[in-house]
Amino acid sequence: MDPTATQNPKSEIRNSKLPSSRYDQKLEFILRSAARIFADKSYHSTSMRDISRATNVSLAGLYHYCKSKEELLFLIQDNCFGRVLERLEERLANIDDPILKLQIFIENHLSFFAANMAEMKVLSHEAESLHGDLHAHVSTRKDNYTKLATRILTEVEEARQGERTVDLTVATYALFGMMNWIYNWYDPRGKLDVSELAQNVTQLFLDGFAPGSTLRISRSTVLQSPSEDLRIWRGSEGR
Repeated sequence: MDPTATQNPKSEIRNSKLPSSRYDQKLEFILRSAARIFADKSYHSTSMRDISRATNVSLAGLYHYCKSKEELLFLIQDNCFGRVLERLEERLANIDDPILKLQIFIENHLSFFAANMAEMKVLSHEAESLHGDLHAHVSTRKDNYTKLATRILTEVEEARQGERTVDLTVATYALFGMMNWIYNWYDPRGKLDVSELAQNVTQLFLDGFAPGSTLRISRSTVLQSPSEDLRIWRGSEGR
């Protein structure tokens, strides 16, 4: 793979800074359409011909904008992570309170992806469909975003000055699991608007579903099933 692929000028577009040229508007239209098709059919089940039919752009025209289907996927993911991070950093500037930082983090994530549901599904399902430098570039963005979430949760924990009860890695990925799953059930046009959704998720994450419950889980009393082979297929290994 060409090591300069991630430095292609076409790869440097940002949703918030797209020039109003016909060229970039057309590219944005192609990316938006491709995201919807990838979300509906999956990346691997989609061909460039499918995208050509959906956009009414010839195959030659598509390859003029992007040299491959993989580059289309890269541009979708790169722009999503770039925009959500950029917006988050702007909103967190000069914020010191850890709880407020977490509220902003959750609201920023949910409001952005509620407005970009197809792209959200593509990010969640096609994370490993990129390869080489394209994968490394997007993975770096993703890692930076995850580390920022962990830092905020660390600050929240320190501010509460309580005994750590949940591993930070578990907490970080559980938070992303809560937020990223919304594409499967949340309707931005339904009765729950995105600000209410963010408030509910923040409250649930910070205080749990049943705060003050008499049920307490400790390392010594965690329920465990008796030793049992839970595999569906129990034949000899290798068969």
